Amino acid sequence: MKTALALSLLLFTSSALAAVVGRDVSYKAGDTVMKGFLAYDDAAKGKRAGVLVVPEWWGANDYARKRARMLAGAGYVAMVVDMYGNGQTTDDPKEAGALSGAVNKDPVLRLSRFQAAEKFLAQQPNVKKGEMAAIGYCFGGGVVLNMARAGEPLKAVISYHGILATDQPAKPGDIKAKLAIFHGEADPIVPAAQLEAFKAEMDHAKVDYMLVTYPGAKHAFTNREADSYANAFGLPVKYDPEADKDSWTRTLEFLRATLDND
Repeated sequence: MKTALALSLLLFTSSALAAVVGRDVSYKAGDTVMKGFLAYDDAAKGKRAGVLVVPEWWGANDYARKRARMLAGAGYVAMVVDMYGNGQTTDDPKEAGALSGAVNKDPVLRLSRFQAAEKFLAQQPNVKKGEMAAIGYCFGGGVVLNMARAGEPLKAVISYHGILATDQPAKPGDIKAKLAIFHGEADPIVPAAQLEAFKAEMDHAKVDYMLVTYPGAKHAFTNREADSYANAFGLPVKYDPEADKDSWTRTLEFLRATLDND
């Protein structure tokens, strides 16, 4: 009896210890060393779908890592993408603007850095071939939408309070991925005119997309640190717990519907 009880406790303990694993990873985009973060559940069986996480303009920080861990907990292999090189992050909005602006001004650089992460994730032994999505926040939301416009082989692309404007609007047939866009109606950084132009672009390009808007929600509504940034720097950002919760619930539903993760 004691032996059976001990075995049961051992099995329970082993199961409890099986959890999300997160580790720093390095890869290269051209000659630049990129430093991302990989997360997965070490108890998951077989190969799993991969999800790239493109951060806000602050860089590949703890918030982006948190989202990667959440995705790993939901059964995906997630990777935080370094868009700046050498894992650079900042808490200074002026520096963040300069870093993100430099990437956005160079579409070739932006694409190459995203593709480097995409290739690295696809090569992981626990990632299922052809089953990949990308999510992005603010600056990162704009990046993943532009990757969709560029025809990257992603099955799903999700933007949260992302930049919707582009200098290279999609044409019919350009976008292969299904899109989900979560937008705050009170976002002054992405105003109504930009949203309407985006919808017109998507409709013209005959894109399969889902748009969810949140009345009263401002920019960065998914980030609990948004209020601190607003107080410290006077930025027009604010955390919205209801919009955060709803967008994440819908995200998991969207990923389940678009990715083969069995």
